[in-house]
Amino acid sequence: MPTGDPDVLRELHRDHAAALWSYVVRLTGDRARAEDVVQETMLRAWRSRLTDGDGGSARAWLFTVAHNLVVDEARSARSRHEAVTESPPEAVLSDRVDALFETMLVTDALRSLSREHLAVVVRAYYGRLTTDEIARELGIPSGTVKSRLHYGLRALRLALEEKGVTR
Repeated sequence: MPTGDPDVLRELHRDHAAALWSYVVRLTGDRARAEDVVQETMLRAWRSRLTDGDGGSARAWLFTVAHNLVVDEARSARSRHEAVTESPPEAVLSDRVDALFETMLVTDALRSLSREHLAVVVRAYYGRLTTDEIARELGIPSGTVKSRLHYGLRALRLALEEKGVTR
């Protein structure tokens, strides 16, 4: 890569660095950042073989490059404190509308059951109790629990089919 003369770089720095630094401090509000931007601007001027013999265009070029460096830094992910991660910080939640709708359907269908059938179905499926445990809890024979569970589930299935829920 062709580069410029070190003497020309010293001359550019002597003539323009202080004004350039003041300009960048006003843009960034950060003196240390301004020094970095001036250094990068001078490096780019040297690489571009910019000379002070270009008159006012050299100064304009330096200020334009410095301005662009500040703008690019402001737009960068680093200045917005963004960090790249392998996975998103939170899991995507699925839409709960379907689950809510199903819950409403089942609740409505359960309300259509008799008290005796409802007591057995709820204890068996939501309480996860065995027929013997339900029988002891309700004070009824185990065979009655089985019968109520059978007919309660049958009534529940019919109620759900009436609401448009199919197998």
